Amino acid sequence: MALALLFSGQGMQHPQMLPWLRAEDPLLRQMQQQLGVADWRLALQSPAWASANAHAQLVLTATALAAWAQLSAGAALPRPVVVAGYSVGELAACSVAGMFDAATALALAQRRAEAMDAAAAGQDFAMLAVSGLALARLERLCQVTGTALAIRNGPDNAVCAGPRPQLGQLHTQAEGQGAHCTPLAVRTASHTPWMEAAAQQFEAELARRPLQAPQLPWPCNTGEVVWSAEAARRALARQVVQTVQWQDCMEQVRERQPTAVLEIGPGQSLATMWNRRYPDIPARSADEFKTRAALLRWLQQPV
Repeated sequence: MALALLFSGQGMQHPQMLPWLRAEDPLLRQMQQQLGVADWRLALQSPAWASANAHAQLVLTATALAAWAQLSAGAALPRPVVVAGYSVGELAACSVAGMFDAATALALAQRRAEAMDAAAAGQDFAMLAVSGLALARLERLCQVTGTALAIRNGPDNAVCAGPRPQLGQLHTQAEGQGAHCTPLAVRTASHTPWMEAAAQQFEAELARRPLQAPQLPWPCNTGEVVWSAEAARRALARQVVQTVQWQDCMEQVRERQPTAVLEIGPGQSLATMWNRRYPDIPARSADEFKTRAALLRWLQQPV
């Protein structure tokens, strides 16, 4: 099996996510210590807590890395042929690609969230998933309503962001044109010009950290494949303020010729998008499985 790994972004986190994770994992304990909670699953039961940037980004990074470590420990799994991450999922992807260790990934997740929260201070931002509307029409609606296109998922699938009142106008107008809209559990305008100050602050943080060149192919959210530590620093910082080119990421993952794709994180959004676009290459989410053994059976089946 030639395995591709996709790491989820925030917005779908829930208390029952990745039910097979071992609670005693040191990385999860470290995460709980950084968050100041005794039980991260219990904390996620509060929608307000779960949607807070400072909580969600750390939870997603830690659980993704703990999941891959637990999954691959003692199992005869192939080395991934490519890794990619959706928004904050890039931190987990970069760690698996050998650019920095898990502890650094958690520290960067915390600093990234802090920078974004500082940039959003005093403003009421939100994000909205929109499907069933051509991107050209959606971009015109963003211009009219004063919102921004944050993530390009496909020709008629995107995520928009902006001040909550304006995003509400976009929601109404997009649905009036036949789109399906889903508010996300995110309270900042990620991947838009409102995050310029956050991108600069995060770039300075990345400059203080030792990064290695990726040891695996990593199609990044800025739409390129990065092979140097310096380029990785720039890409991780600029994706905070630039539109995420996820449709390009998926195409670059496909070019690595995986025979199976595994999404690691809450929900099944990335796996679903992949299966719609590339039905000949099966994708599943780690969140679908109730046990590690069941997930390993799928991963180890003959191709």
